[in-house]
Amino acid sequence: MIRLGVNIDHVATVRQARRSHEPDPVAAAILATLAGADGITVHLREDRRHIQDRDLPLLRETVPTRLNLELAAYDEILAIAVSLKPDEATLVPEKRQELTTEGGLDVAGQLDAIRAAADRLKAAGIVVSLFIDCNLHQVDAAVALGAQAVEFHTGTYADAKVGVERDGELAKLRAAATHAVERGLHVHMGHGLNYQNVPAVVRIPGVEELNIGHSIISRAVLVGMERAVREMKAVMASGAA
Repeated sequence: MIRLGVNIDHVATVRQARRSHEPDPVAAAILATLAGADGITVHLREDRRHIQDRDLPLLRETVPTRLNLELAAYDEILAIAVSLKPDEATLVPEKRQELTTEGGLDVAGQLDAIRAAADRLKAAGIVVSLFIDCNLHQVDAAVALGAQAVEFHTGTYADAKVGVERDGELAKLRAAATHAVERGLHVHMGHGLNYQNVPAVVRIPGVEELNIGHSIISRAVLVGMERAVREMKAVMASGAA
């Protein structure tokens, strides 16, 4: 069964809109876990636009499943990750002006810097994943620096028009997943996934985990976190059947 990691960043986004204490992403993580989430994902950005330093130790103490910390390879953030010791750290690209992560990490073009960050995390006993585009050259670079997992950026697939265009993007994801599995990497996928486009993704051989945030949190605003997570789990299960 493919795992579901629920990204709770946008619960914190609502809180930070008023610099208030609610809604609390830690409470959201508890509800998501009770509803069947297999893990919780958060992105500690350099500009602290949503998740705050205060949230991390509370999440580490509270999340009983898997805590996945997304982070850019900045010394300050790496130091926090090493101290926190999440179950997994996913290295991602980061630009201050972007609304959300716009694409995968250029591992091949920054091999030495990414290797140094990955080695620092692995030395702390943290599983290292790299958020990359479905590019075989990037997969090979991930293998070269010793990453244990890759998370393929599914935003291009999610934005593609239904039909030939989306089928083409799905084929790229399938080929990249196969290439990664053959080289011993664990395969995760995420970005732009929702209740409509997930079924095709869960049918890709080798995928072990999906990380989904915006769609689940948007649904949770209307029906509650627990129902939103259960509905996503149900969609994933039906798609894989």
